[in-house]
This record gives sequence, C-alpha cells and structure tokens, in this order.
Amino acid sequence: MLAALTGLGLSAAAGLNAYIPMLVVGLIARYSDLVALPAEFGWLTNGWVLAGLGVLLAAEVVLDKVPVVDSINDAVQTFVRPAAGGAVFAATDAAGKLDSSTFMQEHPWIGWGLGIALALIVHATKASVRPVANAGTMGAGAPVLSTLEDAASLVLSVLAILAPIIGLIALLLVGYVGFRLLRRRRRRRAARRSAAERSAAERSAPT
Repeated sequence: MLAALTGLGLSAAAGLNAYIPMLVVGLIARYSDLVALPAEFGWLTNGWVLAGLGVLLAAEVVLDKVPVVDSINDAVQTFVRPAAGGAVFAATDAAGKLDSSTFMQEHPWIGWGLGIALALIVHATKASVRPVANAGTMGAGAPVLSTLEDAASLVLSVLAILAPIIGLIALLLVGYVGFRLLRRRRRRRAARRSAAERSAAERSAPT
C-alpha cells in the first residue's frame, strides 16, 4: 500500500517536472537505504545518468520560466513527463514489493500505466493553466508559477518517499488547486464567448 502511495506521489511530481522525482529517487537510492531499487532500475543510481538528469533539470528550470517558451516546452514535455511518471512509479512500487508480493514484478505494466496516466493528467492541467496565467499577467506569472510548480514537485517527491501518507494529502491538495484553476479557466472562456456573442448580436441588430 505505501509503495503504491509512493508511486502516486512521484508520478504526480513528474507531471509537474519530469526530472525532479527521478533525481530524488536516484540520489536517495544511491546514497541511502531508504529506497532499494531492483536491478532493472539500477540505471537510476548511475552517476552519469544523475548528472544528465541534473543538466536536463537546469534547462527545464530556465525554459519553463520564459513566457511562450514555457508553452513550447510543455508541448515537448507531453511525451517526457508521462514516461518519467511511469518509470518512477514502476521503480518504487517494484522496490516496495521486493520482499513481499511478486505481483507487480510479474505485471510491471500496471505500475507503468498508473504512473503514465497520473503524470499525464497533472501535465495536461499544468499545460492548460499556464497560457491563461501568462495572458492574464502579461507573462509576469510564468516565473512565479514555474517556481511554485518546481517546489511542489520537489516536496511531493520527498514526501512520497519519506512520508507517503502526508504525500497523498499534499497530492490531493495539488489536485484541488488544479481543479479550481481549470474551473476558473472555463468560466473565463465562457464569459468571453458570451461577451463576443452579445457584441455580434448588437452589431447585427437593426437600427
């Protein structure tokens, strides 16, 4: 159960930033006994892999804070973040099952599928909210939102490993915030559409 919560938290974190949860898992597994990855995920602890993830994270942190560029980056990350979510879910859930059930080891696609789906949902929410926030703040909101998303990804990643239940609560809070932002976006879109229709009706009305 806790392994599944860990996987869910890490997958959600990957939906915000693909590289933070992978780095967190790799570093903790490499330098502590808190995470013992199975052999097929041993590459996550490789020094060169961790260095590469660090470089990719640095690029992501910079690009995601530039208006317009952040949306292009989100489009590219549509493939990267879900894959990262599937990887960290499968890796940590398999690690949690090493000394107990072999079910997840025999059916690894379940972990991959759950991780990919959750990361994709979080990513889609992020990618949908960002253009609206940029337009509403003339681009000033991009670095603020990006910093908050990176911080949330890091906190979720750490909590998912050290305190999975608290991580689940944090994940629910993130989901609630995302739901409210999407709901607000739909309301603004409906209001703009209604205003455009009224304007068109007034122009076409006989004088």
